[in-house]
Amino acid sequence: MARALVTGSTTGLGLEFAWQLAGTGHDLVLVSRDEERLQTVAEQIRDVHEVEIEVLPADLSDRTRLDKVATRLTDPVAPVDLLVNNAGYGLRGGFLEVGIADHEKQLDTLMRAVLVLSHAASCSMVQRRRGAIINVSSLAGYTTAGPYAASKSWVTVFTESLAMELQGTGVTATALLPGFVQTEFHERAAMNMEGLPRVTWLKAPYVVEQALKDAAKGTVLSIPSVKYRTAGEVSRIAPRPVVRALTSPNWYHRMRQRAVLKARRRASRKTLRAPWQREDEE
Repeated sequence: MARALVTGSTTGLGLEFAWQLAGTGHDLVLVSRDEERLQTVAEQIRDVHEVEIEVLPADLSDRTRLDKVATRLTDPVAPVDLLVNNAGYGLRGGFLEVGIADHEKQLDTLMRAVLVLSHAASCSMVQRRRGAIINVSSLAGYTTAGPYAASKSWVTVFTESLAMELQGTGVTATALLPGFVQTEFHERAAMNMEGLPRVTWLKAPYVVEQALKDAAKGTVLSIPSVKYRTAGEVSRIAPRPVVRALTSPNWYHRMRQRAVLKARRRASRKTLRAPWQREDEE
């Protein structure tokens, strides 16, 4: 039976990866900072699927704990066949509004952890001549939306280079580049995303299903949905001044302003309701 290690596995895409992999018979090693939540997720999955689940609490920005996860990836007795580097989070505010220690901790999670765990997994998998790595990146990496976008650009390029180096070894590397996905990500970063049209959002089960299919085929870049594949191509070939103008760090502030205006319009419609309209008819 195959075994998968998933980081950031208690929320969002990581949690969806855990459920879908368990559903296809994969044993799991679940990694997250919150040990209590890890245990809860493990019990919930065991109640539905007959798979073995290990929990490995670790803050991946802590090098000592990161090394423990890397060591688990090299265990020859219970080898990991699929690594999903999913752990990550956003920071609220522009580069100058956030303390440098917070930026460093975020980059340690988004970049250093991916580097260290991919190296450990690749070395072990190449020896066995089989395995796969999925690094969760983002289409934000094609934009200029601050340090988060820059880190995702690194993840994408790193995964592409790793995939080339692994050719012929029986091991593959895939970068998952979703757009906006309905998860807890933005809520946990205290980001108000009300200004985004509903059509821009993808559902987590669809994103993960496509990622796993692409990884099974050895696809290097997995971009779920035609609309985001098109957006990705446009972002890649568009003149950089245009990209900078449309996706600068000020983008989030513009989104918040649109959300505020939208809320004000809703409030004004309530104020202007017809005299004969009851409040429960709004």
